Parts: sequence; C-alpha cells; structure tokens
Amino acid sequence: MCYAKLRSGLLSALTFLGSLTNGVLAATAFSLEHQGSAFDVIRLDRGDEQRLRFFWKQEDDTPYSSIHRVREALASRGKDLAFAINGGIFSEQFTPLGLYIEDGRRYYQLNRGGGGGNFFLKPNGVFYITARSAAVAATEDYRPRDPVKNAVQSGPMLVIKGRLHPRFIEASPSRFVRAGVGVDRQRRTLFAISNAPVNFHDFGTLFRDALDCPNALYLDGSIAAMYAPALNRHGGWPWQRLTTIIGLESTP
Repeated sequence: MCYAKLRSGLLSALTFLGSLTNGVLAATAFSLEHQGSAFDVIRLDRGDEQRLRFFWKQEDDTPYSSIHRVREALASRGKDLAFAINGGIFSEQFTPLGLYIEDGRRYYQLNRGGGGGNFFLKPNGVFYITARSAAVAATEDYRPRDPVKNAVQSGPMLVIKGRLHPRFIEASPSRFVRAGVGVDRQRRTLFAISNAPVNFHDFGTLFRDALDCPNALYLDGSIAAMYAPALNRHGGWPWQRLTTIIGLESTP
C-alpha cells in the first residue's frame, strides 16, 4: 500500500543537458507528503545514473567540502551543476568512513567493522554504479559482477530486499532531517531528503512504500543538503563542511 500523496502544484519535470556525452539527461523533481511529513525527491531515468559524478577532492588534492565549491569548480570549467546531494557518513577526519570509489579508483575499502553511530547500525550498505546500472546492497551482499565506477558506503540500510531495517521503531523520538538513495523496481535511481526532522522508520517507509525501492540506503542527517533549484533547494549553507558529494553536471 502506498501512503504518499503528491502535493498539488509541486510535481515538475526537469531536463538537463548531459555534458559528458552531449545527450539529453532527464530527471524528475517532485515533492510529496508521506506519514505527515514532506520530502523532496530527484528521480533519474534508467540509464542516466551513468552521468552521476562523485566529488571528494579536486585535482590539487583540496577537498571540495561543500556543494557550493563543487558548483564553483564546475563553473570555472564552463559547466553547471544540475543536482547534488551529500554523499554519505564520514569520519571525524572528514574522510569516507567506508568504501569509496570515484571514477574507478578505490580510495577506501569496504568497512565491515563495528562501532557506534548510524554508520554501524547494521546492516549498513553501499550505493554503487557499474556500466550496467546503479544498485544499493547491504554490505554483506555487496558482490558486484562488473567493475564499479563509483561507490559510497554508508549506513544504516533503510530497506533491505523489500523489508525495513529490523531496528527501526515506528514511534521513535529520534528525528532529524535525513537524506537517502534508493533504486526502484524499474531500476531508476532516486534521491530523497526530508523537509523537516523525521525518524528512521518513516524515512524507510518513504523509500519502500512511496518510492517502490526494494533497497535503499541512508546517506546522512542533520547536515544533509541537496542542490535542486526546481525544488528551491540550493545546497545548504556554504560553511557546512561535507566530505563526499554526488552530483550531475550540465553544460550551460
């Protein structure tokens, strides 16, 4: 059963020009209400996940640190940022806490260890992209058959093979602004962020029930930021320090 109700007037279509192949990049941006809370969503057409880019450090090894700096760096090369979202939970040293692959280069290995915090609320998982498609998998199920172009490990998993994370509590008072990623049954990639604090249970059911994602992964909370001008989202505050960022380029 789907509990989502689209808010009137807030469903809009976006068309971006894909700069990497000079083709047309299609995505849909919309807002919806679910379990009494509002969410903003970007849904990519199947195949357009190939145009996602992961951003951590610039060529001089300086971290981007914010969506605003990614925009500035792209603008200096004559490109625009069409969409972006923070890429996952990071360490106190502002490095990826688990597996991180960017443009085929692995910077950090899969983290199977334990610890405190959301990342270690097992099962955690990986969002990754191969030449065939994008996927979300629990860490113990991460066995890609093809070479991985981009990947980020985060946690906890929100939805695992159609089921909510077993430790989510429906009435949990732990509420934060939350961001996540999922792949639906049509193999389309979706990114979502809440407009107000929500608990893990409601955020997980958003992906499972409203967005039809059998697998979905939590990216981050409280400092979560999205850049999506059509949804009046502009990437958070410039001084917010992020680590990895997932985004789409376009040519002006």
